[in-house]
Amino acid sequence: MKIKAIVFALVMLLPSIVFAADTNTNSTVVTDKAPPTASAPSLVINNSDVCKSAASAAIQTQILGFASGITVTDENCERLKLSRGLYGMGMKVAAVSMLCQDARVFDAMWMAGTPCPYNGSIGDTAKNNWEKFPDEAPSDSIVFKKKQINQELNQE
Repeated sequence: MKIKAIVFALVMLLPSIVFAADTNTNSTVVTDKAPPTASAPSLVINNSDVCKSAASAAIQTQILGFASGITVTDENCERLKLSRGLYGMGMKVAAVSMLCQDARVFDAMWMAGTPCPYNGSIGDTAKNNWEKFPDEAPSDSIVFKKKQINQELNQE
């Protein structure tokens, strides 16, 4: 009976001893060297009353990393907000004058027969003043550029 118990114990314990996992004491794995990273800054503009948008970027090589962020101002958005503010205070001519600083609005107003205000004058007086001083119109305006080209062609 004792022999059967010893054989049984050996049969049960021997496989666990033979197939046990060996420990690796000669490991060359280095875990303290993380790869370098450049993180782009997070620019959050979550106020709807600000006419700005954000952009950020990062680049990383094995030696050098660079990250940067900027904000970009939307001038057209600012112009609209300023114009709405002026109109809300009852300054209608000033509100239109603010919008007329954009050449597209200036040209549209001219083509519609309602020229932009000129130094406080409106209507035909403003139209005559704009024609006397076309250099004071927005630089991208095509109304006076076309007139100037037509005058040069007529002179030739």
